[in-house]
Amino acid sequence: MKHYVLTMYQPDGEPPGPEILDPVMRDLGALEQEMKDAGVWVFSGGLRPPAQAAVARLREGEVLTTDGPYTEGKEHIGGFTIIRAADMEAALGWGRKMARAVALLPIEVREFQG
Repeated sequence: MKHYVLTMYQPDGEPPGPEILDPVMRDLGALEQEMKDAGVWVFSGGLRPPAQAAVARLREGEVLTTDGPYTEGKEHIGGFTIIRAADMEAALGWGRKMARAVALLPIEVREFQG
């Protein structure tokens, strides 16, 4: 079995209100349980807003850290799920289910190397 990451991208700014977010979180919770029951789930988690990130990088022999995200944009990674799947098509099947659960947010499916 190969490992895949299902990455959820969301728009910058304040999250939607509970009338939108609560059903999404309910559906994501149900999907996570389905993944666990199927034996494909490895790990998942949501991320804090990009403004709470920090970046460390080597410059001229020194490691410098800066506050904020590495790149600025209109969207950011909101969370991810790591699964085990036989191949990309099987992983995409779970990605499609996740896309349905989060409604309008894109889900990127990528295989880990090695």
